[in-house]
Amino acid sequence: QVQLVESGGGLVQAGGSLSISCSFSGRTFSMYIIGWFRQAPGEEREFTAAINPSDNKLYGDSVKGRFSISRDNSNNTVWLQMNSVKPEDTAVYYCAAQLLIGWSVGRALDARSYPYWGQGAQVTVSA
Repeated sequence: QVQLVESGGGLVQAGGSLSISCSFSGRTFSMYIIGWFRQAPGEEREFTAAINPSDNKLYGDSVKGRFSISRDNSNNTVWLQMNSVKPEDTAVYYCAAQLLIGWSVGRALDARSYPYWGQGAQVTVSA
C-alpha cells in the first residue's frame, strides 16, 4: 500500500518562499506519478503540479512560473518549491500518487486519477 507524508508547511510572508516535501513509501517510487493539489477553505481541490518518473512536469496556471516541482528517485521524495507566494496560495497542500500507465496530461491533472493521498500540509501566506 502506498503511503504519502507531507512535511514543511507553515507560515510565510507574501513574496517569500517555502518548500514542502512528500515522502513516498510502500511501492516502487519510480513507477508513480506524483501530484500536488491544494484546497483552500470553501474551495474545490485545485491541481497545482505533477511530475512523472521521467521528470515531465505540469503546473497549474495560477502557480506557473512561481512554483517548481522536483523528485529524487533515490530518496523517494518529491518537493514543491514555492516562490513569490501570494495570500491566495494559502491552502492545505496534498501530495497524491498514481501508477504510471503511459503519460496522460489529462490523468495527471485530474484528482480522481490519484488513488493515494497524503494527510495534507497547511501553508499560510500572510499579506
